[in-house]
Amino acid sequence: MALKIFYDKDADLGRLEGKTVAVIGYGSQGHAHAQNLKASGVDVVVGLRKDSASWPKAEAAGLRVASVADASDQASVIMLTLPDEKAATIYREEVAPHLEPGNYLSVAHGFNIHFQAIVPPEEVNVFMVAPKGPGHTVRQNYEEGRGVPALVAVHQDPTGDTLQIALAYASGIGAGRAGIIETTFREETETDLFGEQAVLCGGLTALMSAGYETLIEAGYAPEMAYFECIHEVKLIVDLIYEGGVANMRYSVSNTAEYGDFTRGPRVIDEGTRERMRQILAEIQSGQFAREFILENQSGSVSFNAMRRRAAEHPMEETGARLRALMPWLKEKRLVDRSKN
Repeated sequence: MALKIFYDKDADLGRLEGKTVAVIGYGSQGHAHAQNLKASGVDVVVGLRKDSASWPKAEAAGLRVASVADASDQASVIMLTLPDEKAATIYREEVAPHLEPGNYLSVAHGFNIHFQAIVPPEEVNVFMVAPKGPGHTVRQNYEEGRGVPALVAVHQDPTGDTLQIALAYASGIGAGRAGIIETTFREETETDLFGEQAVLCGGLTALMSAGYETLIEAGYAPEMAYFECIHEVKLIVDLIYEGGVANMRYSVSNTAEYGDFTRGPRVIDEGTRERMRQILAEIQSGQFAREFILENQSGSVSFNAMRRRAAEHPMEETGARLRALMPWLKEKRLVDRSKN
């Protein structure tokens, strides 16, 4: 099946004219969606708990803020940008009672729809707009006149225009400047989870930690271990981001490239790939989704313990000490917790 990519020329932002869009949540994605849509001329209301620390942040950004229930009641297009573990409960208690036939329920990640933790009424349109980057990047690129590519998918289309509304929404947050790629809820959810677990977050951080620990065990200085196995990852990733793996290999030394070809496959071998297949199978079967939902229903005891142990890893203290020597790293931070 040929990949369909849409741009601003394929989207009609006017389809959102006269509609109120409620962005539920104001975290990484929520703050970017709400601010970008407002700047694009869309009528936006942010839905939050009344005691949310994000309420004054959203108001300071010039946004209209209301409770989740009130925002949902005002809107005909509702975007959930909530944490996966909280979305189903908030939807059931505060969003669902205000849905009317012909409304549009949208999500920034397919998890809850795909695994049926959220089952919208058949007469409600359901779509997804999932930017392929953190919300901080989505906002920064929009402000600089660029965009971050996004995935778009339609789950339910009773009114027959859901894709057009989804494209208008994606264009409003800036994705049409870079490319809006059509996919399915299943494909987005399962590939996203796999990428996070096996490569981008789980695989990468485990690899960096293992490299750091191997050098420390061999008697090398923590600072040297941190620079070589963690800090310099950005240099390599930036080269790949810019022009692919070939661009990175062109840019590094012949020594590094030879070591890449001859030693990399010894680290990531067939055993690693088999474990990746097992992780993918757990995602496809719903095993991971059930595990994650149960963990949060039980109070996240194990999750919080893992967070605490990770924060106490010696490489975090080493990294903080080294970053203090490089104050320029703070000049263009992607994450500023005082604003988002």
